[in-house]
Amino acid sequence: MTETDEAQPAELLVCIKCRRGMEIPEDDRRPGARLYDNLAACSRPEGVTVTPVECLQNCDHGCTVALRGPGRWTYVYGRLHEAEDVETLLDGAERYRATSDGLIPWRQRPEHFKRNCIARVPPLARVTEASNG
Repeated sequence: MTETDEAQPAELLVCIKCRRGMEIPEDDRRPGARLYDNLAACSRPEGVTVTPVECLQNCDHGCTVALRGPGRWTYVYGRLHEAEDVETLLDGAERYRATSDGLIPWRQRPEHFKRNCIARVPPLARVTEASNG
């Protein structure tokens, strides 16, 4: 992205149902919900929103989040800790937002992102592009 480009918004989706592999009583606050609470309580990078979601279907691999933005690759990260990884997530979200395509150069990625990517999903193609292919 060049200096004249304005970064598009980015959204950090946080699975609030994650149990992080622990047995949690139904009425207890789950680690995923605590991760969301911790992120929501922090000042976030400009243009980054944090959104709770019901389930990202990565239940066996700790707290899970997804990073997405218009015209960008979407990334799903797991094995997150609700207290220890808040700064890592905010740093990664800021780096993600600064990209035009969602691809943070490998050496610039937070270490946790390098080792705990569950999936990456290509950007949604425009209907006209998809129908012409």
